Amino acid sequence: MTSLVSSTLRKGPIMASLLIAAFVALLSQTVLNVALPKMMIDLNVNENTIQWLSNGYMLVNGVLVPVSAFLFNRFSTRKLFLIASSLFAIGTIICAFSGNFGWLLSGRLVQAVGAGILMPLMSVVVLTIFPVEERGKAMGMMGIAMIFAPAIGPTMSGWVVEHYSYHVLFYIIMPLAILAVVFGAFSMKDVIKTSDVKLDIPGVILSTIGFGGLLYGFSDAGSDGWDSAVVVWCLALGGIALLLFIIRSFFTEKPLLDLHVFKYPMFSLTTLINAIITMAMFSGMILLPIFLQNIRGFTPLESGLLLLPGAILMGIMSPITGMIFDKVGARWLSVIGLIITTITTYEFSRLTADTTYNHMMLMYTLRMFGMSMLMMPIQTAGMNQLPRRLNAHGSAMSQTLRNVSGALGTAILVTLMTNKTASHAKELIIAGKIDPADKAKMAEVTQTAMIYGINHSFVVATWLSVAALVLAFFIRKVKPHEEPAAAPAPAAAK
Repeated sequence: MTSLVSSTLRKGPIMASLLIAAFVALLSQTVLNVALPKMMIDLNVNENTIQWLSNGYMLVNGVLVPVSAFLFNRFSTRKLFLIASSLFAIGTIICAFSGNFGWLLSGRLVQAVGAGILMPLMSVVVLTIFPVEERGKAMGMMGIAMIFAPAIGPTMSGWVVEHYSYHVLFYIIMPLAILAVVFGAFSMKDVIKTSDVKLDIPGVILSTIGFGGLLYGFSDAGSDGWDSAVVVWCLALGGIALLLFIIRSFFTEKPLLDLHVFKYPMFSLTTLINAIITMAMFSGMILLPIFLQNIRGFTPLESGLLLLPGAILMGIMSPITGMIFDKVGARWLSVIGLIITTITTYEFSRLTADTTYNHMMLMYTLRMFGMSMLMMPIQTAGMNQLPRRLNAHGSAMSQTLRNVSGALGTAILVTLMTNKTASHAKELIIAGKIDPADKAKMAEVTQTAMIYGINHSFVVATWLSVAALVLAFFIRKVKPHEEPAAAPAPAAAK
């Protein structure tokens, strides 16, 4: 059972340790978004390959995070934190000195192992050391550091890849990752009780095959098509493995993830909404830099600067929405936020070769303003309904589905963009009777087709936002479920 070990712990140093590590992990993830188009050229790979630097990272998170519930109960908080932050630092070093795409991807996967433990650990520690009435404010403060990384990441990335090799990005992150380990060694304390639980190895295998098969299938569809035998088999194998994983979880005494968290309706609802929002959010993070650099010809630095105001605004709003959440709950925050997100996502589905830089910056900034009202409040609203013993499983489940939905959302949206671009290019060539040897005409066709493909993906993201908006009206304020205390044992006869 997961519970607070001591009520006299100093919360400040513990939170600082977690926030530094989370900042470094998120900075490492966000610096690549703007750099990906340039890295495609440097590494000589296509869109479907380069996205594995992001998808592979999220996939390992999706596979590892389910194991975190076991890890939180099996190992002390301090030991787990140091192992996770050390792995992240090692992965960063591998990336910094990588010589090709294979080594770079390997480093990213090692980073992902550390991040896959750190992110849910932070949520469980916050839920453990803060009472319910202070969780919104705590999550808001956590959001400042977590959003500061996306604020500076794209701009820093744009400047670096414009003037230097992408390796410099990891040279900058490397000392910060080492600092997170050193600071945590002095500041992190044990706050969660441990017990001698066994790892559900079949559950780990099934979840790995399930999530991995689905992601690989969706990603490969972008290059080989949906009727490819590899794609069909991967999707089928992944779906069957996940179904077996779910069935096993209900009939195993100590499952990898306790799916009984879904018997709490508010947790189920908010987890679904967060998964949908994550898929929609990644459309802007992945597709917009491609449009800015490949279509409009903006430099990586200009692309990063366009994303900067939105990320800063999101950071400013995080503690404010946390305090509002403590007062009124998540429903109207999420409804207003999703209305803004839906409108601005629709605006990105109308991009043209003449769309101005300032218009895109305004729309992206407004989109991030809407997003600032969503992620943390919605997650906290669902977690607040769970009894303390399920905090670790709830956090792991929420993080797992969010990571996997982000990876799958990216894979699907990029695949849709790729397929629509290819099919529309063929239509334009046939309709205009264009000679494929005419390079000038073909360049024009390629640009027009890619804009069409990007817009199509944003249309899909818009409908995802609409679905989340409808569900948000059913969110309500709840209190933690109180489980009946065990009856006291009868007194022994004298």
